[in-house]
Formats: sequence, C-alpha cells, structure tokens
Amino acid sequence: MTGVHIVTDSSCDLTEAETTTNSIGVVPLSIRFGNEEFIDREELSVEAFYAKMASTGLLPETSAPSPGRFEQAFRGAAAVGASAVVCINLSGELSATVQSARNAATAVGGDIDVRVIDSRSLTGGLGTMVLEAAAAARNGADADAVVALVESMIPRTEIYGGLDTLENLKKGGRIGSAKAMLGSMLSVKPIIRIVDGAVEEAGKQRTRKRALELGLGEQAGGVFVDEAQGLFDAEALREQLAEHKQERRVLLGALRLRLGLGRTGRL
Repeated sequence: MTGVHIVTDSSCDLTEAETTTNSIGVVPLSIRFGNEEFIDREELSVEAFYAKMASTGLLPETSAPSPGRFEQAFRGAAAVGASAVVCINLSGELSATVQSARNAATAVGGDIDVRVIDSRSLTGGLGTMVLEAAAAARNGADADAVVALVESMIPRTEIYGGLDTLENLKKGGRIGSAKAMLGSMLSVKPIIRIVDGAVEEAGKQRTRKRALELGLGEQAGGVFVDEAQGLFDAEALREQLAEHKQERRVLLGALRLRLGLGRTGRL
C-alpha cells in the first residue's frame, strides 16, 4: 500500500465492511462493565454491548486506547509502504484518545509522517470525516490535502442525540431519581448535541419524530443516523426529510459509545 493511510478509533462507529473496503485502520477503545473490561469490536460487538447492559443493569464506562495500540497501527502502515498517516480521533474534550495518538505519533516520528487531528466530534460525525479522508487519499491526495479537507469539515459537523429514556442519565448521576421519574411520566425525550467537541443539552421533545426534526437543521448536506437497537427508523427520517423538501444523504451506523454519559464523564 502506498500513499496516505487513514487511522481512527472505534468511536467512529463505521462498520467492518466500511473500514476494510476503504483500508481504514481502527484502534479500539476499552469498555468496562463493573470489573469486566472488553476491547471494543474485538471482544464486544454492539449487539453484545446492549445485551450486557440489559442483563447487568450497569452503565458502562470507556477508556482510551494506549499509545502503544496507535503506535502499532502507525508502524503497520509504514511497513506496507504508506507515505504518511492521517489519524482522526474523537473529541479531546470527551476523551484522552487523541492524546494517546499524539504520543504515538511522536514515538514513530523518525519512521513515518503522522498527522493527528482532533475531530471535535465522535460517532457518525467522526465516521463521516474518516470516510471522506479515505476517499481523498484513495484518489491521490497527499497528507496536507487530506488534513485540510478534514479540518474544513470540523466546524460544519454537528451531532444531535435523541435519548429515548432518562434511565442512563439517572444511572450516570446526571439527574436525580425524582426528575427521571417525572420525565418518564411526561414522556420527555431529552436532546443533546456536540458543540465544539463537548456535550450539552439541546432541548426536550415529547415524541421521537420531533426529536429527529430538531437535528435536521437547514444547513447540513448529509445526515448520519445512529441506530441504537433500532430506536430510530431510517425510512421515517427519509420521509421527514422529504416533508422538509431537503435532499440529504442518509447514512446508517450502530451507536457504540454513549456520548460521554457514563459515570466517568469521559471516554
């Protein structure tokens, strides 16, 4: 393999088919349920994640990959002839992952050119940047051009999350039991969004349809739908887009990370 190689972390929520087809290296985070720890993707699938959360009643926590895992990915790219690596990671406001990647980049500095980018995003936002970077690299873009492309996408990428239940917010200590109970009785669907890399509240809605509408906006050129156990219906979203007379790409993914809502508050 020659040219620029793209590396990311498992919070990108891209499928194995997408990463394999586009020759994208994925460094996994770790997920903990109590005293049990699993390597994301390698030891715990998204289906197993939800099954374990349901069976244990525990709110999972996540931790960043070690610099050694990134160094392994960077040296692997150099070994197969990559001219450079562009590593795109989830927000540094939410995780130490990007710092691990930077430490690894320093360690391999004499062997291969590595550019590390803080996406200021995660999940579908990060995944979209990674796919665009991979397409540019495949078409012959050099490291400078790939970095410029990703950096141009960062301020234009927004992530909205519609929470179907308040239960995990209660478990994570974000809200009290009384507020959770009242919210559930009123069928409140809290909306969160990623703003400049951090999570903040974006509003409350009473139905899934209105929760989805809040995230449509008027400026985006594409919509990435993270389906957590099928809670959001892609076809329903396409119909809503048609109602708004908006032509958008609708990409599907499987949500693996909980947007920093675990007990640690960081990924």
